[in-house]
Amino acid sequence: MSRPILQVTAAVSALALVPLATGAMAQVDTNSYRELDVFMDVYNQVKSQYVDTVDNKVLVKGAIQGMLAALDPHSSYVDELDFENLRIQTEGNYGGLGLTVTQEDGAVKVIAPTEDTPAFRAGIKAGDYITHINGQLIFGEALDEAIEGMRGQPGTKVTLTIVRPGRDKPLELTMAREIIVQKPVKWEVKNGIGIVNINTFSASTGADTRAAIMAIEKSLGRRPTGYIVDLRSNGGGLLNQAIEVSDAFLERGEIVSQRGRERSDIERYYARPGDLTKGAPIIVLVDAGTASASEIVAGALQDHHRAIVMGVRTFGKGSVQTLLQLGESNALRLTTARYFTPSGKSVQEGGIEPDLIVPQISDPDYKTRPVFREADLRRHLINEAKVDNKALEEDDKTDPRFAATAEALEKQGVEDFQLQYALKTIGRLAPAPQVAQARPVGKR
Repeated sequence: MSRPILQVTAAVSALALVPLATGAMAQVDTNSYRELDVFMDVYNQVKSQYVDTVDNKVLVKGAIQGMLAALDPHSSYVDELDFENLRIQTEGNYGGLGLTVTQEDGAVKVIAPTEDTPAFRAGIKAGDYITHINGQLIFGEALDEAIEGMRGQPGTKVTLTIVRPGRDKPLELTMAREIIVQKPVKWEVKNGIGIVNINTFSASTGADTRAAIMAIEKSLGRRPTGYIVDLRSNGGGLLNQAIEVSDAFLERGEIVSQRGRERSDIERYYARPGDLTKGAPIIVLVDAGTASASEIVAGALQDHHRAIVMGVRTFGKGSVQTLLQLGESNALRLTTARYFTPSGKSVQEGGIEPDLIVPQISDPDYKTRPVFREADLRRHLINEAKVDNKALEEDDKTDPRFAATAEALEKQGVEDFQLQYALKTIGRLAPAPQVAQARPVGKR
């Protein structure tokens, strides 16, 4: 089985060589056999000389993980536990806190909390480090063990120690585990504007997005003034669902292309006729946690001038991973292609640059918390055509529109400045109502 997936996930670190077939067996040259001989020499020495008896499965898994870790941060070996984690991320529900995490130099780092979960409500943020679970230091442990420690029976409590860059002291946060029901799409209406909040690209995201558009129209009894598509902190998911979501807002044209190792290895995906929103104004909200499949949607709507992209520069993951099934409960998650927006741009490293840069000034930590993106990951794929974003990163001048403090906004009742700014902007984008001109009396 092979399944294209685009997602920032809890990465499994990976050192050795094992033969692998993906349809046609790659030709192995003499040098490859020599390297395999070296590997077998090391394997045999470890088996016979190591201070303790070593399980064969432990050695083989470690070897595979090491080999894949030498490639890029998104290729990994998926064993039984990892396979279940991946299934949960794309399909299922579980008892836990609602966090997506990765491992960096032995530390557990938060990629993003899932909206409406214990972790989200407790205020855990992207870029936080989890150092202890229930007072137990987890630094240097396997990522799987840390994830298992945070999951558990719904209703049971767990305390996490959080180190947040920019804060002097660690945070102690106690939360009750819940059944994390992944709702890929939520919608609401504010001021006659439809808000479609897409949290992940799982198996039903495309259908749920179409249903949300219809539900918004039905609730209003008319077409909304416009739509806000919220892709903030959406780490991605399934490629076909990113295509379906883009298709819902486009009348025609290319959505995305993916290109493999060979020049001829190109696949292009196009929108089918029919924009479900009938050309209504659209704003797409993005942030540094908007990654992969989310960037496909933002890039497609931006390149076709179908939407204004608002927020801050996105994560910058422009690679495609294919899940290659090896057995009933193990698989290979391998980077097999890069994707490109309709204009031919790769977002790898550089991300999607918003049309309107709007910081989240309602977050009191937005200036002090370091931003975590693809370019910060070790062995990330290099984009030689990357747009230079230094000017954006080094611009520390305060825009007078964004000079308000988080405290002042809280007093005004503004919890989400970016969303509020988008709502106001949509009102300006909506076409002015047609006013009939009066005719002078007695004239035709």
